[in-house]
Amino acid sequence: MRLRLLAALLSILALAAPPAFAADMLRLALQATGTTVWEMAAISSLHLDKEAGLDLKITELASTEAGKIALQGGSADIIVSDWLWVARERAGGARLTFYPASAGIGAVMSKDAAIRSVRDLAGKKLGVAGGALDKSWLLLKVYALKQGVDLEKSATIVYGAPPLLAEKAAQGEIDAVLEFWNFALDLEARGFRRAIEMTEVEKALGAKRDPIVTGYVFSEDFANAHRDALERFFAMMKKARALVASNDEAWRAASTRLGAKDKATLDLYRKRYIEGAPEGTLIEQEADASKLFAVLAEIGGEKLVGPAKSLDAGVFYKARESH
Repeated sequence: MRLRLLAALLSILALAAPPAFAADMLRLALQATGTTVWEMAAISSLHLDKEAGLDLKITELASTEAGKIALQGGSADIIVSDWLWVARERAGGARLTFYPASAGIGAVMSKDAAIRSVRDLAGKKLGVAGGALDKSWLLLKVYALKQGVDLEKSATIVYGAPPLLAEKAAQGEIDAVLEFWNFALDLEARGFRRAIEMTEVEKALGAKRDPIVTGYVFSEDFANAHRDALERFFAMMKKARALVASNDEAWRAASTRLGAKDKATLDLYRKRYIEGAPEGTLIEQEADASKLFAVLAEIGGEKLVGPAKSLDAGVFYKARESH
């Protein structure tokens, strides 16, 4: 009888207890070497995903291009890419939108102490990562032209993949190289100087602060259907970034994704990561992007930005915090 009474009581308590809600699932396709996977390591270690009520399904890919394919093919909800790609896709009719994540950008790296400005690149061999339509290269060209330097005429330009150009620079085959931020950082750890900071180039072309470079990209339809989950995701990612920057436990978890690097190199990675934190409000970030878009549209034309002449108002996702 006592057992029956106990069983009945437990049944009543179970019915009275609040229902357990399933966490919202988000499918992310991320470049395996990107900083977002560092943050995901910290998020997993500190259980920030559970705290946010999110179930993150993460697929790691070899390149950002693979992520774009995953998003467009419907096998991922969110990827990390740049706002310029989103602008170009929107100009072609795609309903994609972007939320800022990082202002981290590369630099012109060199071991030649005489190279300190675009004028010093005249007569030199300059490597350019990302190809002829890479936005950093286009911005550097415009910046140089404003100082009376035509880099395509005065320097020997070598295009190539970031790791290949980094090795050519290390071997002394090229005098300087415009690299993506992580490859620039690896060269810095190997004794190279940041001869020309791309953040300074961007500011010289109209940006008021270090402009946003990459962010979370997703479709408008997905955002409309999962607005609350997205808001929690953004808040979680901001918390993760702050912890990776300031909390040693979070940094230890994140740094496991960097492989076997010495402490000095890891410290440099953390320093540059902290410097890449987004600045300003979403409205200010969008304003800087609009100014740079106008510069890029002028020099890169339709091949780079598509038919749009100005940054579409829907490129930057309007989260609740921006209102």
